[in-house]
Amino acid sequence: MSQAERERAVVADVPKELLIGGTWRAAAGDAEFKVEDPSTGGALCTVADASPADGVAALDAAVAAQDSWAATAPRARSDILLRAYHLLLERQDDLALLMTLEMGKPLAEAKGEIAYAAEFFRWFAEEAVRIDGGYAVSPDGTSRFVVVRQPVGPCLLITPWNFPMAMGTRKIGPAVAAGCTMVIKPAPDTPLSMLALARILQEAGLPDGVLNVLTTTDAAGVMEPLIRDPRSRKLSFTGSTAVGRKLLEQAAGTVMRTSMELGGNAPFVVFDDADLDAAVDGAVLAKMRNVGEACTAANRFYVQSGVAGEFSRRLAERMGAMRVGRGVEDGVQVGPLINAAALDKVQSLVADAVKQGASTVVGGAAVGGPGYFYQPTVLTDVPPAAQLSRTEIFGPVAPLTVFETEDEAVAAANDTEFGLIAYVYTRDLERGIRVSERLESGMVGLNRGMVSTPAAPFGGVKQSGIGREGGRLGIEEFLEVKYINVTVR
Repeated sequence: MSQAERERAVVADVPKELLIGGTWRAAAGDAEFKVEDPSTGGALCTVADASPADGVAALDAAVAAQDSWAATAPRARSDILLRAYHLLLERQDDLALLMTLEMGKPLAEAKGEIAYAAEFFRWFAEEAVRIDGGYAVSPDGTSRFVVVRQPVGPCLLITPWNFPMAMGTRKIGPAVAAGCTMVIKPAPDTPLSMLALARILQEAGLPDGVLNVLTTTDAAGVMEPLIRDPRSRKLSFTGSTAVGRKLLEQAAGTVMRTSMELGGNAPFVVFDDADLDAAVDGAVLAKMRNVGEACTAANRFYVQSGVAGEFSRRLAERMGAMRVGRGVEDGVQVGPLINAAALDKVQSLVADAVKQGASTVVGGAAVGGPGYFYQPTVLTDVPPAAQLSRTEIFGPVAPLTVFETEDEAVAAANDTEFGLIAYVYTRDLERGIRVSERLESGMVGLNRGMVSTPAAPFGGVKQSGIGREGGRLGIEEFLEVKYINVTVR
């Protein structure tokens, strides 16, 4: 089978309909939309385009399945997740190829994401059987306090396009483990990975109606009525802060439980005493993972003056040598941006920085030909007023600014409404801990360019979000605490 034939076969094998109440079905009026290959600009296939009526049907199915699913034994829920974990790994190659075709990231990274996504199912399979409560004697001895944790109820899950499999498992895993039913809406740029995942969960034994999938180009029209519906008890969203604000306003009407993993503007701070080899390695990982299209991507580089020149030279050398191309091709390290709008945004941000005085060390332009490719780019002397100092770049651009003192670096790093993650490189452990504690972010990579793991809580502060995903805290987001007071005479 040729590469082109394999690509067509992988796409053809994925369901293209909505999953509602355990049944794959067409959208109302047989509406469909095209899924694009960002490396060519051509269409991969069409999938069902859900209407508001389809959304209500999906919520109806989730509500109908909630009571029986909540009553399912924790071990049974655990076993389903564990079976799905093994199925993801067994199909890693095909799922990775599917992801690369619809999202663009290099195939090696896509394989890594499948493994990472699977780990959320394994982690929450273990958490499902460890949901605990409490028992205590009242201070006056006349009653007993019993504390139990119960599933919050039907959940609405909205996932982004940049990690189309992992962001799904990071939400579905704890919801399944806790005993919650779900309606999930993947991003229209990358619906195929979620559709493939839903079928795997069916194969793993997930009962009908527990997971319902809505692919749609009308996110507001389909999801807002569900958010305002009092039967929906939980909203978990990963996406931009601007959209998150709107969803919080909608959720306020019913005081719905919410989790928000929103935008980032991650600072990457390099001190004079840093191991430069490790710092450059970490910078390439933190900046270029997922073509820079990650909320955790290093967005602002602050380098102390004593090593600024050498760091920028090494970083430009590494990034300039990275091979740009279709993610399915051997040796490609940088794939396309997700769509034309994303490419236009990166071009505009770089042009604005250069206009304001930044210097281009390497890159700085789009790559010609079909697809939405942009050169890996390093900018120096970036002024604070540049738009990319305030905006999540979501592209392969590293803007560098020089600092002199620790206080200056911390102040610059914290000068943003965002607070998802920060990176710090120093050999001085005392300074590393001190700076990490001063940084206003939910996560810190201290001498590390990546911190994401299913075993630790992921999330931010300020306008980067509410709540945590992963770790022991991840399942708590899908559980309510009930206190029962029992009289004892």
